[in-house]
Amino acid sequence: MTTYIPFIKKPPLVAVIRLSGVIASGARGQLNDAVLAPVIERAFRKGKPQAVALVINSPGGSPVQSSLIAARIRRLAAEKEIPVYAFVEDVAASGGYWLATAADEIYADESSILGSIGVISAGFGLTGLIEKIGVERRVYTAGKSKSMLDPFQPEKPADIKRLKALQMDIHEAFKAQVASRRKGKLAEDEDLFTGDIWLGHAAIEKGLADGIGHVVPKMKEKFGDKVRFRVHGPRRPFISRFGLQLGSDAITAIEERAEFARFGL
Repeated sequence: MTTYIPFIKKPPLVAVIRLSGVIASGARGQLNDAVLAPVIERAFRKGKPQAVALVINSPGGSPVQSSLIAARIRRLAAEKEIPVYAFVEDVAASGGYWLATAADEIYADESSILGSIGVISAGFGLTGLIEKIGVERRVYTAGKSKSMLDPFQPEKPADIKRLKALQMDIHEAFKAQVASRRKGKLAEDEDLFTGDIWLGHAAIEKGLADGIGHVVPKMKEKFGDKVRFRVHGPRRPFISRFGLQLGSDAITAIEERAEFARFGL
């Protein structure tokens, strides 16, 4: 009956957002700003929550999408004056850790993997293969950089130099995000931006996390045993409910499995 009696105070509400999977735009990732925008908006606005909890299990992905999602969370947190807590499950690495820095406090399991604050670009060189099977590659461009890093052509030192410069710029943005959001908490006189990873307690010692904790007990500790939880997540597209995206879903699952496998998961 308390739901229908306005003058009876309700127990505190914590909105829970699950951020699980690879971060990428379009159909390639479960986590991107386009998909999560309505989810995040609902979490901060529906039911007047006392806090928002991010449950994170992500090996990373797109730096742009990571930045967009984290910025949206911070904007709404400031606008609504709602604290944000992050809870790392298996992994919050690379872009996954970028998402964690959107929280005011970060908690992890003892065996959670955190960090990987770096930038990676990987591909294949297929020049030997096409020569072996007698295929001739023909590329015509207007603009000398249009064919940069073409996998069917030999690597060019200028292309590698350009790529590394781009990676450095992205890395600097990542470092700035971590330094700003973890200001005063990071271990001093230690380089935490090498792409290395740490487990729970070591991540706490480095200042990358605030403690060991899981979402339900930690939120009860902060807001009382009667705290309520409301989980928010993306709504599945209509056609996917009938198995009409099996091919696309299978490819996405393989790509995601490969990303998690980098961390032994």
